[in-house]
Amino acid sequence: MEPIIKKIKRKEMKTERYVSQVGRLPENGKQIIGYTEEENIIVYQAFNPRIADYAVQYQQFGGTHYSFNRMSWIKPGFLWMMHRAGWAQKEHQQKILAITLPMIHFKTILREATLSSYHADIYPTRESWKDELQNTEVRLQWDPDHDPYGNKQERKAIQLGLKGNILKNFCTNWITKIEDITGFVQEQYQFVQHKEINNLIIPYEEVIVLNDTIIEKRIGITNHEQD
Repeated sequence: MEPIIKKIKRKEMKTERYVSQVGRLPENGKQIIGYTEEENIIVYQAFNPRIADYAVQYQQFGGTHYSFNRMSWIKPGFLWMMHRAGWAQKEHQQKILAITLPMIHFKTILREATLSSYHADIYPTRESWKDELQNTEVRLQWDPDHDPYGNKQERKAIQLGLKGNILKNFCTNWITKIEDITGFVQEQYQFVQHKEINNLIIPYEEVIVLNDTIIEKRIGITNHEQD
């Protein structure tokens, strides 16, 4: 039985010129940088059209083409998503979805997250980290952020891999909006292709303050003064 089709009224995403954002955000460090909307955060995923179309129509993930048995990765950073999906040009990543997730649930995900690599200042022993990584439902990676052309930056970007009950809740209970922004991505990619970077428009992003020292320590948040 298919879920009920939901009609969601959306307000337009706030955007800015890429060249303005570059001067405003830190150049390095490990911070969660993304787009917030009231008490929500926007995260991005890329899928093939069959999975994406179902998600937009029913405002949740599922259907015959979606697997709940695989880890699914979410990214708050727009340009990090663009790098991974090749600006919607890569196979099986032709559709870019902007997913509205209440911050309370995003923090739940962060509390359950285990770093994908060992850090002695976070885990008491390498063995304890391995045990946690084996059993976690959320895997966290800090990777180099990328500029619009795909060049690595000093600043790190976060991505979160979900599986098990966390993934099920994310896909079917926690999301409040799913929007297909592929058209916007394709329009902006033209500026990248023609090296007209001054015309590139991207979502307005900022450093997200968690106000939770336990989460910050757990996931290894730093700032540009520390790195």
